[in-house]
Amino acid sequence: MRALLNVIWLVLSGIWLALAYAVAGIVCCILVITIPFGIASFRIAAYALWPFGRTVTERRSAGIPSLLGNIVWFLVAGWWIALTHAVTGILLCLTIVGIPLGIGNFKLVPVALLPLGRRIVST
Repeated sequence: MRALLNVIWLVLSGIWLALAYAVAGIVCCILVITIPFGIASFRIAAYALWPFGRTVTERRSAGIPSLLGNIVWFLVAGWWIALTHAVTGILLCLTIVGIPLGIGNFKLVPVALLPLGRRIVST
């Protein structure tokens, strides 16, 4: 079932989300000071390609730099990216066909809100 959901997700929205996060990662890596945000964007892009069967966990060893980076990310981009995923998820859940895609968008909210100090693992 996960494979079917991932294929539907990939065809209908996953490829576009992954491309957008990858472009954001490239832009962030161009500037030296934003490389950690670029790496986080690449991590989110990989998760956006294949979200079903995977989950986001917290890295206990992340420390203060991840906390400070998450604060900057939240203020600059995180809140509106997470809000976009949440609103899109709600709108997709209005139709029966869109419910799996809405769930996929809801799974992206926590990692889009605070991506540093997180890791994506298989369930």
